[in-house]
Amino acid sequence: MSPARRAAPHAARRRGDPPAGVGILTVSDTRRGADDVSGATAQRLFERARHEVVTRDWCDDDAAAIRRAVRAMLRHRRIDAVFVTGGTGVAPRDVTPEALAALVDKPLPGFGERFRARSERQVGAAAWMSRAGAGVARGRLLVWCPGSTRAVTLALTEVLLPELAHVVRTLGRSAP
Repeated sequence: MSPARRAAPHAARRRGDPPAGVGILTVSDTRRGADDVSGATAQRLFERARHEVVTRDWCDDDAAAIRRAVRAMLRHRRIDAVFVTGGTGVAPRDVTPEALAALVDKPLPGFGERFRARSERQVGAAAWMSRAGAGVARGRLLVWCPGSTRAVTLALTEVLLPELAHVVRTLGRSAP
């Protein structure tokens, strides 16, 4: 599609939209706190887009630990979306998509499709190996993406943030 024919974003943030409340979870056996550059990048990008990071946490590449951490975030009244970074590759320790599958009530396959299409510019044909995805869990948006800083930046700036306020409104999480 030529640049002149590209569609504008479907529903940009409307004037008066409250900020979305976001939980950020980094899945890693080694990155915590100051060593978590991708999580810090996600926090900075959400805040720059005027959303509120309600909580940020870390857990090991372990399915039970991932589910526990995400369930805790989903119980938080102020959280509209949970953003999980890490554990989405094909290595044996990468179990984030499997861990989150049990929590998803409604899959949103378009997120992963769009992320992979966009990430091909950065990583070439290796983009097909990403298992980034999204779904609705307990009435909230749940998104998972690779743990690299470049992947987090791409996922947020080109896929999630342009439509975050719209999806939160659609889920009935904030006033229209």
